[in-house]
Order: sequence, then C-alpha cells, then structure tokens
Amino acid sequence: MSWHGLKKAVNRASTSVMMKTGHVERTIDQDFEFEHRRFMTLEKASRKLQVEAKGYLDSLRAMTAAQTRIAETIDAFHDTSATPSAEPTAVSFYLTSVQELDSETVRAIDGPFRETVLEPIVRFVGYFDDVNEAIKKREHKLKDYDSLRHKVRKLTDKPSNDVTKLPRVERELDSAKEVYEQLNHQLTQEIPQLLDKRVPYLDPSFEALVKIQLKFCTESYTRLAQVQQYLDAASREEYATGHLDDRVEQVLQEMHELQIASLG
Repeated sequence: MSWHGLKKAVNRASTSVMMKTGHVERTIDQDFEFEHRRFMTLEKASRKLQVEAKGYLDSLRAMTAAQTRIAETIDAFHDTSATPSAEPTAVSFYLTSVQELDSETVRAIDGPFRETVLEPIVRFVGYFDDVNEAIKKREHKLKDYDSLRHKVRKLTDKPSNDVTKLPRVERELDSAKEVYEQLNHQLTQEIPQLLDKRVPYLDPSFEALVKIQLKFCTESYTRLAQVQQYLDAASREEYATGHLDDRVEQVLQEMHELQIASLG
C-alpha cells in the first residue's frame, strides 16, 4: 500500500471511530440500505445453494459407492466364486446392478450436472464479489464525504487563520460528494436489477437439476427392479403379505438354539 493509500486508510479508520462516538454524523441513504439488505439475503442464499449443489453430487457418489461396498460384502457371504458356472443369483445380479449404477450412471450425469447446475451457480455467486467490492468502495467514499462535511462544519463554526483553508476543504467536499453520490446511485439502481435476474438466471439450472435427478432415479429403479426376478418367490410373497419379519425371527430362533450360542 502506498503512503497516500495508508494515510486514507488511517483517516477512514479514525472517521469510523468518531462516527461510533457520535462526533461525526453518518450519512444514511434508506434506499441503499434497503437494497443492501436484500442483496445480503440473496448472497447468503446463493452461497448456501452452491455448497448444497456440490454436496448433492458428492452425496450421490458416496451413496452409490456405499451401495457397491454393501453388495460386495453380501456377495462375499454367499461365496459364489467356487461355482462360476452357476446361474446368477439375486446377490450377484444386485452387485452387478449397483456397480453399473456407480460406474456408469453417476459418471454419465457428473459432467452434465457440473455444466448445467454447479458451474452456473458458481458463476452467479462470483458476481457477489464484484458487488461487494463496489459496496466497500462506496463505504470508503462515504467516510471521506462525511469526514469532509465534519471538517467544513468545524471550519465554519471556528474559522482558521488560513483564509484559503475553508474554500479548499469545500472543494474537496464537493468532489467527494460527487464521487460518493455517483457510486451510491449506481448501486441503488443496479442491485435491484441483479436481484430481479436471479430467477431467470437459475431457472435453467433448476430444470436441469430435476431432469438429472429423474434420470438417476429412473436408472436406479430400472436396474434394481430387475433384481426382483432373482429373489426367492417365497421371500417376495412373505414380504408382500408382511410375514417376512416372522421368517427372520424364526431364523434367529434357530441360531439361538445352536449349541455354540450357549458356550459363553
């Protein structure tokens, strides 16, 4: 930072302290304050949307990977490798289905999701950094303006021995006022325009999100529905009639009746 920039930063910090203590009156523009609050609400929601969108893709990968690990473990219970010529079982077909879901379906939607959902949201959020820089600049110019107003008031109430000082500070005040008001007007006019564009901008991403979710759910349903034909007919009937729990309890009882269960 240059000496001039450092001096300005120190002066602005001093002005902030004097504002808090009531020694310098702060200029308040109600229109800007209203739009600024709306902007901050949109920024918070948009940044959360970015996090959740990325989280959705990560969760999708984590879920299909977990499904695959579960299927691999269950398949190991059955140990069908000893009879490679055996007919496919529900377990082996389930393993194949979730492996394909993990390696093919998720991979197929990864690119479109990033291109049509995640990246547009990231670009939208990127605009907030530029706006925040403009808001920060406005705040600096406002402090310069209010500081000079305070100086003019002091010189008016208690004139300096240097008769050129008051006119010089008044010229600085006029210049600072012009810069502040121009920036303030621009932000007050353009922030509402940015807010108005949020829905038209994000609508295509929302539509893409729905279509991608539909594709994943449809693929999942199609693949897993095919597993049912390999399920034991009796198990399907017991599940449909609500008697599957009875069968599970029966097997648990048989396990408890084993002699090994009483050795402890």
